[in-house]
Amino acid sequence: MKSLTGKTALVTGAGSGLGKDIVLLLAREGASVGVADIHLPAAEEVAGIIRQSGGEALAISMDVSDEKQTEAGTAALVSQFGSIDILVSNAGIQIVSPVHDYALSDWRKMMAIHLDGAFLNTRAALKHMYAQQTGGTIIYIGSVHSHEASPLKSAYVTAKHGLLGLAKVVAVEGAAHQVRANVVCPGFVETPLVKKQIPEQARELGMTEEEVVKNIMLAGTVDGEFTASFDIAQTVLFFAAFPSAALTGQSITVSHGWGMR
Repeated sequence: MKSLTGKTALVTGAGSGLGKDIVLLLAREGASVGVADIHLPAAEEVAGIIRQSGGEALAISMDVSDEKQTEAGTAALVSQFGSIDILVSNAGIQIVSPVHDYALSDWRKMMAIHLDGAFLNTRAALKHMYAQQTGGTIIYIGSVHSHEASPLKSAYVTAKHGLLGLAKVVAVEGAAHQVRANVVCPGFVETPLVKKQIPEQARELGMTEEEVVKNIMLAGTVDGEFTASFDIAQTVLFFAAFPSAALTGQSITVSHGWGMR
């Protein structure tokens, strides 16, 4: 039997990049999945791939910073498949700038998507998980920046640190309802989000793009390698399928050693 047979999962930011690989793996492992993304055509494309492979998927249009959309999207998933057992809060963006030049509008946008979005999706999922009385698991996609700082990323680092605190509170409150919460902290993965940063950081730091990759992004790894998206998806699956509350309120860094020293 596949490890997630009979489970239903909602993955945000699942229309591309890391979220897409996560939702595809959860579906392959037997979960019925909600493919949530702000770009509905992208979500529909991924959901179509899953259905063509024999899985069950629902495409959901969702701006994670919108209270009504998070509530409605979660309710639609439960209506379609009968439950929500796994939430993967993955949606995110990146805006790089030094603190002294960081626009308040950009700061608020980063907080809205990363922290408000995680909170709103968590709240929506918990209402159903508690009512189901069958438990559940919430997995936040943090970052090495949940534990470390980097220049030009004040909002991102702040938001990713915040996910650790949210996960710990959800772990404490959810324990009575058999709900676990954990954080997966990727290193640099070659997603569109990361690729976009390379020329931006090169301009800000006066480096070549190659120097940004070698001396900034991968300098802290043990082997100079990007983390593979599939490595992150496998770690999410590990948390999703873990059978008990022995692992709750924890974070795992998946980064080729980035941040361990």
